[in-house]
Amino acid sequence: MAILKIAKMGHPVLRQIAKQVCKGDLLSEPIQRLIDDMIETMREMDGAGIAAPQVHESLQIMMIELNQNPRYPDKQPVPLTILINPVIVEKSEEMVSAYEGCLSIDGIRALVPRHHRVVVEAMDREGNPLRIEDEGFLAIAIQHEMDHLEGKFFLEHVVDFSSLCHEKEYWRYHAQTSL
Repeated sequence: MAILKIAKMGHPVLRQIAKQVCKGDLLSEPIQRLIDDMIETMREMDGAGIAAPQVHESLQIMMIELNQNPRYPDKQPVPLTILINPVIVEKSEEMVSAYEGCLSIDGIRALVPRHHRVVVEAMDREGNPLRIEDEGFLAIAIQHEMDHLEGKFFLEHVVDFSSLCHEKEYWRYHAQTSL
């Protein structure tokens, strides 16, 4: 396994709509290795999630995991969840706002409104169908990572730019108010 280089905001791969992964390709050794490398990279970077475009691969692969993460110390654990070709099939009208950060945008967080509850359908890493319904941190993280598959950033959803802050100031002044 390897730690992959993170594409930073401004790199063209982050503005592309990621390509779907066919089941035959998903089970190939290169894609399975990419998934393993993405897991290792996400953990090494203390990310709560990562999408393939963030490691320079324009593919619809994303994952989320939260387990004693220093960037999200107060959040409930989320087991490793790998989603291939995810589609949000249902979302609540109710919105919730939380501070988000991104591995592709160093040191910045902002308050982002997201749908409180989502239902997503995808494949797991073996190509089996997967359906997830959540209304917590996982729902927010799914929407954040889906943005990367659609060539978007969390900053595009910010309504009040006065919430934009440096990571250090987030911890000093805003962490206690975040979801």
